[in-house]
Amino acid sequence: MVKQIERDEVRALLASGAQLVDVLPEREYADEHLEGAISIPAPALGPDTVGAGRRDRRGVGDCGGRACDAAP
Repeated sequence: MVKQIERDEVRALLASGAQLVDVLPEREYADEHLEGAISIPAPALGPDTVGAGRRDRRGVGDCGGRACDAAP
């Protein structure tokens, strides 16, 4: 299920053990990303790559702000 959430919700989810996934291109991820985020660029997302995260944890996608439509 995809849901846009605000900063406080992100903080609460991460505090409860959620995995942060950054979907920016690799070069942008290397330049700047949120601490603790794993990198899975949006074009690479799929059944095989989503497994890079832990299935026992909720996931939070990030791609650089509200204007970015890649996080969902």
